[in-house]
Parts: sequence; structure tokens; C-alpha cells
Amino acid sequence: MITLNINGKAVDVDAAADTPLLWVLRDTLGLQGTKFGCGAGLCGACTVHLAGSPVRSCQTPVGAVGDNAITTVEGLSADSSHPVQRAWLEIDVPQCGYCQSGQIMSAAALIANNKAPTDADIDDAMKGNLCRCGTYDRIRTAIKRAADLAGGAK
Repeated sequence: MITLNINGKAVDVDAAADTPLLWVLRDTLGLQGTKFGCGAGLCGACTVHLAGSPVRSCQTPVGAVGDNAITTVEGLSADSSHPVQRAWLEIDVPQCGYCQSGQIMSAAALIANNKAPTDADIDDAMKGNLCRCGTYDRIRTAIKRAADLAGGAK
């Protein structure tokens, strides 16, 4: 049995230590917001926060998590009030939407550490998240809007 801190709650899971965190989240705990994309940590669809930093859950063994807090897209807010979620809705970012939970998680980590990101900061933070639909311009606009919202503007 492994105890995890997921979205602010202690959860016991029966999983082998080498099981990818992604499968524990999706299959064991039913948290379907985190998506399986490539399985190799290259696309970013499976991004979650581990101790506040974005990680690829498909490449993170559950046994390596320890006591670190895990936040999934479901854990950002219960009512879509997180600045990134609000901006995503306001800007109408998703097209197909598949990559968006990973995009949101990477953007949320950026905004948590940088309330006024430049284009270069956004490019650097988001470079590991791929969007097959090419919504990159809307993603950049939404990140800038989220930074405004996080700073208290509007």
C-alpha cells in the first residue's frame, strides 16, 4: 500500500512502486482529467504538479512520489475559478481539448512562479506541451490573461 497526497487528500493505493503515476491517477483513482498521450514524456498531456512543479505522470513511478503533494487538473479548483482555468474559458482555448489539461497544468505552474511572464518565459514553460490542433496563439493569450487575473487585474 502506498499513501499519496492527491489534491489535498491522503489516498491509499495498492500499486507496485514502478507503476506510472498516470495509471494510478486514471485507472485506480478515476481521475480522468490527466490524459495519456505518448507514454514517453514527450507530449505533456499527462502533466500534473508534484510538489508544485510540472512533471510527466506517465514517466513518474508512483513509488518515487513520496510525501510530495500531487495536484491534478481536478485539484486546481472545484469550480474552475483558478486564474488559468478562467482564462482558458474566457479565451476559448481548446479546439479538440485533448492536450488541454496538460497545457493548463504547465501554465498554472508558470503563473504560480511568474505573475508577468514574457513571451520567452511562456515559450520556455510550455515547450514540452504539444497541441495537435495548433492552438498555441490562444494558449499564449490565455496565459497572459491568467497572469492578469492572478495579479488581481479585472
